[in-house]
Parts: sequence; C-alpha cells; structure tokens
Amino acid sequence: MTTLYDFVALPLSYPFMQRALVVSLLVAAVCAVLSCYLVLKGWSLMGDAISHAVLPGIVIAYLLSIPLAIGAFAAGLSCALFTGYLKENSRIKEDTVMGIVFSGMFGFGLVLFTKVETEQHLNHILFGNVLGVTTRDLIETGIVAGGTLLIVLLKWRDLLLYCFDPNHARSIGLPVRVLHYGLLVLLALTIVASLKAVGIILVIAMLIGPGATAYLLTDSFERMLVIAAAVALTSAFIGTVVSFHIDGATGACIVLVQALFFALAFLFAPKGGILRRSAA
Repeated sequence: MTTLYDFVALPLSYPFMQRALVVSLLVAAVCAVLSCYLVLKGWSLMGDAISHAVLPGIVIAYLLSIPLAIGAFAAGLSCALFTGYLKENSRIKEDTVMGIVFSGMFGFGLVLFTKVETEQHLNHILFGNVLGVTTRDLIETGIVAGGTLLIVLLKWRDLLLYCFDPNHARSIGLPVRVLHYGLLVLLALTIVASLKAVGIILVIAMLIGPGATAYLLTDSFERMLVIAAAVALTSAFIGTVVSFHIDGATGACIVLVQALFFALAFLFAPKGGILRRSAA
C-alpha cells in the first residue's frame, strides 16, 4: 500500500520534478503577495490584460534573437501604459479599454506566431511547461521573482495606502504616479517570471486566487499576505505532486487546488462564509 511519504517522495526523486516544484513555489510566492494588492485595488482585469498582451512581445523577441523574457516584459508594460493613455484621453471606462487593448495585442501575437517558423510550442506559451524547466530557467525565474518580491515587501505599506486610498496617499506626499506605474512594472515582471510555470493563460488565476481567498478569511492586510502566501505555496506543492501521479498539466493542477481553497473559504469563512451565514 502506498503511503503518504511514498506519494510525495516518488515524484521528487526525479530531477525534473524537483526543478518543477522549486519554480512553482517561487512563482506561487510572488503571485500570492502581488495578488493581495490586485484584489484590494480591483486590478484583476489588468493582470489578465498584461498576461495576454505579452504574446506579441515573445514572438518579436524570438525574431530579434533576444531573451523572450525581455520581449514579454516590454509588451506587457506597453499594454499597461497604452491602457492608461487611452483611459486618460477618452470617455471609455478602464475595464473596456483593457479589454480592447489586451484582445488586440493577443490577436496580433497569434497572427505573428502563425506566420513565424519557431521551435516554441503554442501550448507551452499559453499554458506553461513547468516540467521542461532547465536549471538556467530556474535561475532566471528566481532572479525575477526574488527581485519583485523584495521590492514589494520593502514598499508594502506605501503600495497598500495607494491601493486603499490614492487621494490620501497623495495628500501625505507619496509619489502616487510612481507607485501606480511601479505596481504595473511589478505586475509585468511577475507575469514574465510565471511564463515557464503556468503560461500566459493560467497566470491570471495565480494572480487572483490566493488574494481572493485570503480576502474572504481576514480583515487584516498583514494576515491577508500570510494567508495568501500559505494558500499559494500549499497549492503549488500539492498541484505539482498530484500532476505527476495523474499525468496532468502541472500548472492546471496548481490552479485547480487554488480554486478548491477559494471554494472552501467561500463556504466556510468565519465571518462571510455562505454556510455559516445560513446556519446563523
């Protein structure tokens, strides 16, 4: 009979699974922290927009023979800047602008991809290929994710005040515009760091799920950060191990575990859980 130890130890006996687990945990940690700010700011669609908009940047970077991460970052940041410009210079609401920009850039990326002969597999770009992560990929992801996480943790109070009340942040002298675009840059970097693990489609789930789950469970932002990180890291571990045994897509398994945590929080949260409210 297979024990729990054997269930966990078997996949981790393979080097490619060890690399997959490490990169999944790195991505989960930085996505969890940033997701708290996105949920608080109401920027979930912005994460979706930037994640889709990186596709043309990836293809153009391939054509120019430069690192794909550079192209992805440039395209993601361009999407955010262009969205802000359109919002400030038209009557269209921000969510509509984001939908137009990211769908247009994603469509442009698909057209480019179909016209360019490349060894890159579209499914790997869209959904990630965490089992194919090399040591070099792991180092690159660690540098980007670690740097992003460090910046967020150093400026977490300023970012919190900006997300919660931009007017108050401006009144006490905080550089609101710098914080605004700084958060967009961190979001773009996080998406770039997540490409190898979960791709441009599933990364949005990792940027929303942990923060949304934690938001249901606490009113304290400090505890929200801790809960989001715990949910994300646990989901990454369980999803990676389970994907090996069921021969499933690792990124998708991680996202499914996160969705399960959210469902449990939605039902059983101490204050706002549906079942607890019904019982009361």
